[in-house]
Amino acid sequence: MNDTAQSKTPWHLWVVGIITLFWNSIGIFSYVSTQTGNLESLGMTPEQIAYFDSVPPWADAFWALGVWGAFLGSILLLFRSRWAVTSISISIIGLIGSTIFQRFITDIPEELDSIGLSALIWVTTLFMLGYSMRMRRQGILR
Repeated sequence: MNDTAQSKTPWHLWVVGIITLFWNSIGIFSYVSTQTGNLESLGMTPEQIAYFDSVPPWADAFWALGVWGAFLGSILLLFRSRWAVTSISISIIGLIGSTIFQRFITDIPEELDSIGLSALIWVTTLFMLGYSMRMRRQGILR
């Protein structure tokens, strides 16, 4: 690939990067709210707050990997960094750990258990990984 083609950022990279950055900001907001004890102001019930307070450190670490890896991956994508692939891959590891915890180890309060939201998170994160890998193969990410 020549330098001219490699230096031009495709329009869709901006669209994907900005949309996923906003999407992943929701996960960051949720994660930070649980870590700072700011759940009452979000309208959470005592049962929901107790659930988040009971999450073991290892599951919390997977959640952190998931949300921070995806958020950083979006930023790295916008900066056209090849490290976006690594960051999003780390996010997938976090998502696997979080999913195992939520689906097989703990009982999530019914009002927090959304298969649709979980599926959307998986689809979005897998799309980000595939997209960033394609951009790296095409020489867009450097």
